[in-house]
Amino acid sequence: MITRRSLLSLAIVPVAGAVLAPFASFAGDTASMKIYTKDGVAIRGADPVAYFTENAYVQGDAAHAAEWAGEVWHFSSVENKDKFVADPTAYAPEFGGYCAYAAAKGGLADGDPEAWTIHNGKLYLNFNKTVRTIWLEDTDANIALAEANWPALSAQ
Repeated sequence: MITRRSLLSLAIVPVAGAVLAPFASFAGDTASMKIYTKDGVAIRGADPVAYFTENAYVQGDAAHAAEWAGEVWHFSSVENKDKFVADPTAYAPEFGGYCAYAAAKGGLADGDPEAWTIHNGKLYLNFNKTVRTIWLEDTDANIALAEANWPALSAQ
């Protein structure tokens, strides 16, 4: 099934004076995707690749920035940035980095990069670690609810 999340556009974008590598090209427009940002940076500057490669929250660095889906993403290394650029949907959090449990309940809430889960190869953020504990009580059901709610939520 093709989702809005899986549709990428070709982008070469200057960030902090650098020219970033192009992303894979598919039909569609990622600029309309709803991504959680704080201070102009996706997922509070956390390195989305590090969750998978280091099994940990790692703060990214503006020196290793890339743009995807209309937002700036930070990475802790050039290697992680390159992995993301090669396949952003493999690393970007579900529900745009908003709290996955809030999405399951039909609302939007900030995603905390320190309250994370990888489930079935996908990254999910929650509002805080307490909410993550509730989310984990029935992750599959919560994902199904969030996926059903996300189209309307992402249009807000």
